[in-house]
Amino acid sequence: MRNMWTVLLILLVAWVVLSIVGFVFDGLMWLGIIGIVLFVGTLIFGILRRRARRPKP
Repeated sequence: MRNMWTVLLILLVAWVVLSIVGFVFDGLMWLGIIGIVLFVGTLIFGILRRRARRPKP
């Protein structure tokens, strides 16, 4: 369980870095957009996985 969160955190950081690089360089705007989409997708995936593992009362 802890390893999954470590991987998700590393992916989130990677997507943020890609987004920043994409928005800093004008020709790489597409990289910024892809980075944002991947960041949101990874965040939603992590939240859904966390809810699925939560014990139901």
